[in-house]
Amino acid sequence: MKFSRTHYKSILVLAASVLVFSCNPKKKEANDQAQQEELPEPHQSNMPLELLNLPEGFSINTYAENIDGARSMAMGDKGTLFVGTRNENKVYALQDADGDLWAEKVFEIASDLEQPNGVAFRDGSLYVAAVSKLLRYDNIEDNLANPPEPVVIYDDYPTEFHHGWKYIAFGPDGKLYVPVGAPCNICERSSEDERYATITRMAPDGTDREIYAKGVRNTVGFAWHPETGELWFTDNNRDLMGDDLPPGELNRVTEAGQHFGYPYCHAGTVKDPEFGDQRPCSDFVAPAQAMGPHVAPLGIKFNTGSMFPDEYKGHAFVAEHGSWNRSSKVGYRLTLVKLENSKAVSYEPFIDGWLDEEKQEAFGRPVDLLFMKDGSLLISDDFGDAIYRVTYKK
Repeated sequence: MKFSRTHYKSILVLAASVLVFSCNPKKKEANDQAQQEELPEPHQSNMPLELLNLPEGFSINTYAENIDGARSMAMGDKGTLFVGTRNENKVYALQDADGDLWAEKVFEIASDLEQPNGVAFRDGSLYVAAVSKLLRYDNIEDNLANPPEPVVIYDDYPTEFHHGWKYIAFGPDGKLYVPVGAPCNICERSSEDERYATITRMAPDGTDREIYAKGVRNTVGFAWHPETGELWFTDNNRDLMGDDLPPGELNRVTEAGQHFGYPYCHAGTVKDPEFGDQRPCSDFVAPAQAMGPHVAPLGIKFNTGSMFPDEYKGHAFVAEHGSWNRSSKVGYRLTLVKLENSKAVSYEPFIDGWLDEEKQEAFGRPVDLLFMKDGSLLISDDFGDAIYRVTYKK
């Protein structure tokens, strides 16, 4: 076969292109990285996620479904997601064994505990907080199908179910933080047990227990600021003061022993009608951010990952579980609290749509948040019995 000058020129150009690409390691590395970053197609969800409103560039899919009453979350060293519950008395372990971003394996770690809402993971062990006791399951990720008998860390905390469910987490000091909610809507119980309405902390083996923060009605979420190491926690204020009072709270602990107002003062400015005459609001630490009334702020996490845009880095994401005792429902969303110099400067919606405001019907109630290693955000939902995964792509 004869070739024209045009044919020869085309062959030479093609050969040169192949040679340049194969000899340019940066281009080859970039191509390989692009192939590695191609994500699997999201699992087809049974939830109406198209109703949710997210900022541009963000998307949401389900990571797991049919997880009855999914509440607090903790990630194991080997990628197992542990999930506590409040009303189902169960603790779950979820695995995405094939890496398709869908947890196809679900194990029951326990099924007979009293409100085992709190879960935390440390040194290969799962810690589970029920109402009055704390348990530890050792070497748990290697024994999901046949969990070991738990070690009892303590079994002497208050037994009241009212605000008895607990969120737990290990702090940067290596200690485990365990709240004790007020056993009522509004009351003074410090004379009976000073641990009521506090956040306690202890060594991992349960020793050296102490009260870290006081005047905390019912916190179901806290996290430590990535730069200052200070504890930030949400708090659910009292009911039966009307639709618009008092606000929920996002608080910042700057030193151990601080008092945040309950039951005398709410959100830094609202005098309690029953106990407010005993102590003025000026005696207490005001919240870093007052939140919506009755929105029930629960989980909080600071974003330190690389997936979300820089404008979200270092700021606090908060899960608002939603109101139950308000004439017009509010909450049922994720909010973003932006910080400057460790101070809250704005409070705005991040994801909403779980609540149909016109019909006053909801298909989900966000509870806890967890950032994965890749920077994506997991959200638990105890009403929709699901775990969602939020990602960002330019």
